[in-house]
Amino acid sequence: MRSYLVAGNWKMNGSRAANAALLRGLRDGFTGSPGVEMLVCPPFPYLADVARELEGSAIRLGAQNVSQHESGAFTGECSAAMLSDVGCSYVIVGHSERRALMGETSEDVAAKFVAALSGGLRPILCVGESLDEREAGHTEAVIDEQLDAVLQAAGVSTFAEAVVAYEPVWAIGTGKSASPQQAEDVHAHIRARVAGHDRQVADKLQILYGGSVKGDNAAGLFSKGDIDGGLIGGASLKADDFLAIATAAMAQD
Repeated sequence: MRSYLVAGNWKMNGSRAANAALLRGLRDGFTGSPGVEMLVCPPFPYLADVARELEGSAIRLGAQNVSQHESGAFTGECSAAMLSDVGCSYVIVGHSERRALMGETSEDVAAKFVAALSGGLRPILCVGESLDEREAGHTEAVIDEQLDAVLQAAGVSTFAEAVVAYEPVWAIGTGKSASPQQAEDVHAHIRARVAGHDRQVADKLQILYGGSVKGDNAAGLFSKGDIDGGLIGGASLKADDFLAIATAAMAQD
């Protein structure tokens, strides 16, 4: 039986009242599944609140970013140990918005990946290409560079404790989505790249698709052999929409 992860990235959205209402809907609608794990990643200020709301539920907690440093004079940063302390079990690293807007390099992302593992968190490593890079035929080269930086820094064995998320930048928040076959082709390439280092790790690696996943396209995406769930943006802010995606994943069992 395949294992699916449906992860909600709330980005810079939410409020205490809105979060509580959303989580009530998710808790009522998702009571757990042997083959599907649900995860929410709220902004930093709400992590402790959300952790309390999720107590006793089947939903896991993650963060949207982590510092590569363990502690020290890094104002505004948050360490892996701090995130674990408030109840996080996952953290997103290398999201396209962090790379593009905050200037994070692949080496920065690799350092955060290592820090997350060292702090007891499971990293969700994001990779993906821009529209210009896809149209120029550079998709695989871009993803290889992003993956290889982490493989070189952390070693392939660490991918046994990690997740990879393919997020085509041109499909994030645009309403566009890669076709199931386009996504599958890139996911298969990612798995093959990891398999070049260790086939057993690659076979078990969860690879998520992130790029305007919705209830009406999730089933087609999840039916593909190398797509093991989704990193969900806007649709994770509405309980019914997010639950529809989880239902599509459960239907694959």
